[in-house]
Amino acid sequence: MLLVEDDDLMRRSFTVALERYGYAMRAAADGLTGLEIFRDEPFDLLILDVMLPGLDGIGLCRRVRETSLVPVLMMSARGDGLDVVAGLEAGADDYVVKPVDTYVLVARIRSLLRRATYAPAPGQGPERAARQEEAPAPADSDVLVFGDLTVDTGGLEVSVSGKPVALTPTELKLLLAFAEQPGIVLARHTLLRDVWEYGWDGDSRVVDLCVQRLRGKLGRDRIETVRGFGYKLRR
Repeated sequence: MLLVEDDDLMRRSFTVALERYGYAMRAAADGLTGLEIFRDEPFDLLILDVMLPGLDGIGLCRRVRETSLVPVLMMSARGDGLDVVAGLEAGADDYVVKPVDTYVLVARIRSLLRRATYAPAPGQGPERAARQEEAPAPADSDVLVFGDLTVDTGGLEVSVSGKPVALTPTELKLLLAFAEQPGIVLARHTLLRDVWEYGWDGDSRVVDLCVQRLRGKLGRDRIETVRGFGYKLRR
C-alpha cells in the first residue's frame, strides 16, 4: 500500500498504525516522488493527501488513472466539499476528511480492498490481472444485455458495442448493483450501503460522481436520474 502525505508526523503515524494492522506500507512526502514509486512497484491501494507539494493529490490521481485501476482513497483536510468533488472527479474511489481515526481509515481501506476483488475487463492493468488470478472465480456466469451494453456478471466483463470498457472496482460494483435490478430505482443510501459499505451517514456525493464517471464510459443516457429518489439502469 502506498501512502502519499507531506505532513511528516501524520505520514509516520499512519504508516506505523497501518503496519500494525498487517499492511505492507510505502510512503512518500510529495506527489512526484509518490508517482515514481507507484510506477516502480505494484500496489493494492493508494492513499493520497489532496494538498501535496509539487504534484497535488488530485493531479497524482489523474496520472495514476492514465494507466491503472488500482483503488484510490483521498484524504482531505477540508470539509467544504471542494476537495472531495475534485478528487472523485479525478478518479478516486472514496475519501476521508482529516483528522481521521485509524479505525475509520482501516474500515475504508478494507471496503476498498473487498471491492478490488471485482476484476475488470481484460487489458486493464497488470496489477488487476494478477488479482483476478488470485481471486476465486464466481460460480456461475450470467451475461446481461441492455441494448449495446453487455455485462457479464460471472466473468466480470463489460462491453459497449462489443468493445471492452475499463472500469475501476468501485465503478464495476456499482454497475453490477444496477444490472441486477434493471429498471428499478436504487436510492443513494442503498448504493452507499451495498457498494461503499457505508451506514446512513455516508456522503451521497461519492455515488453521484461515480455515476457521472460511469455515464462517461457507458453512455450519457444509460443510467437515468429519478429526481428525489435515486438512479436506475435503463433496460
